[in-house]
Amino acid sequence: MSLASTLFTRVAIGLPVAVAALFLPAGSFKYWQGWATLGAFLIGPVFLFSYFLRHDPQLLKRRRLRREPRPEQRLWVRLWMPLWLSLLLLPVFDHRFGWSRTFLGGVPPWLSILAQLLLLVAWFLIFQVFRHNTFAASVIAVEPGQKVISDGPYRIVRHPMYSAIVLIVLSVPLALGSYFALPLAVPLIALLIFRLVNEERVLLAELPGYPEYCQRTRFRLIPFAW
Repeated sequence: MSLASTLFTRVAIGLPVAVAALFLPAGSFKYWQGWATLGAFLIGPVFLFSYFLRHDPQLLKRRRLRREPRPEQRLWVRLWMPLWLSLLLLPVFDHRFGWSRTFLGGVPPWLSILAQLLLLVAWFLIFQVFRHNTFAASVIAVEPGQKVISDGPYRIVRHPMYSAIVLIVLSVPLALGSYFALPLAVPLIALLIFRLVNEERVLLAELPGYPEYCQRTRFRLIPFAW
C-alpha cells in the first residue's frame, strides 16, 4: 500500500472509530471538549503526514515500523497501550457521570481550551522533530548512516519527541474536561522515562558522536530541569 493510500485508509477507518470511542461512552454527542480534542488529534497527524509525504517519505516509512527489536521495549509497548487508552477513555466516562463536576467543581472551559491549544503546540514540536531528524523512527534502533542531530529542538533537549508526548499526556485529561484522569499521567510519564533511559543506552553504545552530544546538551526531557 502506498503512503498516500495509508493516510486515506487511516483517516477513513480511524475517524469513525475515534468518534465512536469518544461519544458512545459519553452517552451524547453534546461534548464540545471531545470534538475539540478530536480535532487536535486529527489536524496534527494529517498535517504531518501530508507534509512529509512530499518532503521526506523515508521518514514516514520509518514511522510505519512497529516491531521493537529489544524485549524491554516490547514490554514497554504492552504496558503503555492500556494506560494510554485509559487516559483517553476515563475522561469520557467522567463527562458522562460527572465525577469531576461533582467532587472537584469541574474543569473550567478556559482550562480545557488552554489544554487543547497545548495539544497543538505538542504537534508543532513533533513536526519540528521530524523536520530536523529524518531518523526519528517509531522503534529504538540505530540505522546505517544515522548521525547525531543537534539542531532545531535537539539544541534544547536530547529527546524533544518525548517532551512533546509528555505535554500530550498532561493535556489530554484537561482538554477532555477531566481532573480524574490526571493521575494516569504519572505512570505514563514514568514509562516514557524508562524508554528514554533505555534509548540513551542504545545511542551511547551504537551511535558515533552521541556521547559528545550529551556533553553539549545537558537536558534530556525538560529544559533546565532534567
